[in-house]
Amino acid sequence: MSGPGPGKKLIGKANVYIHEKGKSGARITHVDIELDELNKIVLPGEATYVQGKEGGVFIGLKKEMIARAEKELE
Repeated sequence: MSGPGPGKKLIGKANVYIHEKGKSGARITHVDIELDELNKIVLPGEATYVQGKEGGVFIGLKKEMIARAEKELE
């Protein structure tokens, strides 16, 4: 985990859950990251990719998501 630094903007503190298959409507076990601010970048229903990294995960963004993220930095 690299923490705060130039070019990084904190967008909030997320609630992160392991959501177990068969409970609360989950069809498969997965990780939920719940943070309203993320929906300004990744819209509901859009797909992206995640890669593990030291101390957490990296969420890759598609071109249209990058444009929305960069708009949030203005």
